[in-house]
Amino acid sequence: MKIAVLGAGAWGTALAFAFCRQHHVTLWGRNAEQMIDMQATRLNRRYLPECPFPADLHLSADLSEAVVGVDLVLVVTPIAGLRPTLRELARLKVDAPLLWACKGFEAGSSLLPHQVVAEEFPRLKSVGVLSGPSFAREVALGLPAAVTLASENYAFARDYARELHSPLLRIYANDDLVGVEVGGAVKNVMAIATGVADGLGFGMNARAALITRGLAEITRLAVALGGSQQSMMGLSGIGDLLLTCTGTLSRNRQVGLKLAEGKSLDVVLAELGHVAEGVPTAREVLKMAERLQVDMPITAAVCELLYHQATPQHAAERLLGRSPKPEFHAPGA
Repeated sequence: MKIAVLGAGAWGTALAFAFCRQHHVTLWGRNAEQMIDMQATRLNRRYLPECPFPADLHLSADLSEAVVGVDLVLVVTPIAGLRPTLRELARLKVDAPLLWACKGFEAGSSLLPHQVVAEEFPRLKSVGVLSGPSFAREVALGLPAAVTLASENYAFARDYARELHSPLLRIYANDDLVGVEVGGAVKNVMAIATGVADGLGFGMNARAALITRGLAEITRLAVALGGSQQSMMGLSGIGDLLLTCTGTLSRNRQVGLKLAEGKSLDVVLAELGHVAEGVPTAREVLKMAERLQVDMPITAAVCELLYHQATPQHAAERLLGRSPKPEFHAPGA
């Protein structure tokens, strides 16, 4: 296939590496200066400096050039960049099948990525999300990983999962678009919470409890939005949650660790130098949970810490001080 990967951050670059082993791939980035540097050095020095580009990976700073005649468009921007990128594709009258690898709820609208796509491309039916436990650096280095390709059109998900699948990046088809997107979004919030707990020295028992109760929160929200509980047991649910909450490459976990040191959010984000999607997503998730009356105490504690000047210790105390409840609701309760 001829594939355009839109977004030259760490994850976009890594996916371009993975897919150019079998397909003709063009990696597009908005920053022309950065793309010129990448072409000259055959490195993404800002995001993946230790990963040389494959010889057959094409680069472009011209979107119209990157998408001409493509069989598949893959948008790999932060969630904030999804709608502007879609609008540029609409302006160029691109009608190729579309995948995205954005994780989060859109700030302000609280929309999931597929809802943004539906607003900007209402007639395009061959669309889906790529999500799962996958650090960009490891994928770029050719280490094995597995992710989910989800679409409401299961035949599309099945066919394109088969086309993109490789021994090093295994891709599983799924028809639960909502559940896969919710899992990919909210796990970043839980990773911030886990980083705080680890930074405060709460230990591995607390980490395990936090991840487990975090999965319960994600599941409640996913089901309330129409997703499947089964997806929460899959790659985009527990798989992505475990990786993001425990992996040393997790940006959102790093946010939590740095907040636990007493640093301000502005300082933390400046030091990180990358987008940490859990920060803006936490506020949107809490808004959604309150609207749907879904109990999400970990998310609420993260929002108190990020946006209401709560100290890490105070946020932790509020969680630990909650009254006991049944782990599972009894049938009919």
